[in-house]
Amino acid sequence: MKELELIKNEVIGIMDNDPAHDFEHIMRVYHNAEKIAKKEKANQKLVLAAALLHDIVSYPKSSKLSKFSSIESAKKSKSILKKYNFSNEDISIISDAIEDHSFSQNKIPRTIEGQILQDADRLDALGAIGIARVFATSGSLNRPFYKIDDPFCDERTPDDNRWAIDHFFNKLLKLESLMNTKSGKIEAKKRTKVLKIFLQQFKSEI
Repeated sequence: MKELELIKNEVIGIMDNDPAHDFEHIMRVYHNAEKIAKKEKANQKLVLAAALLHDIVSYPKSSKLSKFSSIESAKKSKSILKKYNFSNEDISIISDAIEDHSFSQNKIPRTIEGQILQDADRLDALGAIGIARVFATSGSLNRPFYKIDDPFCDERTPDDNRWAIDHFFNKLLKLESLMNTKSGKIEAKKRTKVLKIFLQQFKSEI
């Protein structure tokens, strides 16, 4: 699909070097979305366009604007899609998918395309790559790995603004139960096992 290649080239020039939200993240989500869309028999062109554009505005996690990243990405996506002759209906589907995908927005997407994008993005927060992203983000924000007197949030509310391991309990371990599609749920279960094994090993080492 020629339009997707053109959009991809444009996105390369937009993305910054945040290791958790760089162009490689975009492409991992793209490939996750491609696999899920095939299995769910969804419109691949719309799903993949949404995947390419879903993080074109990405405020730092430390910013109060962070929760608005998906809304701003959705707005910006519309002007890009118009250049490549997407219909108004298709633009609406894609931008709605982008707006709804974010965990912080706490929304169930309105369309199957949106549900697939959300699942594809959440899969990149799980498994080995998810672990790498947690510590890349926490390192860039100078957050310690864990709270010394209660590393695994046994007697406190997780605070991933202060400790890296808390992010597992605040978000990552919840994602499996929040997946939308059958194929997304199957893959999320596999990747969540990786998180749990990591935490068990981590606990044995500290």
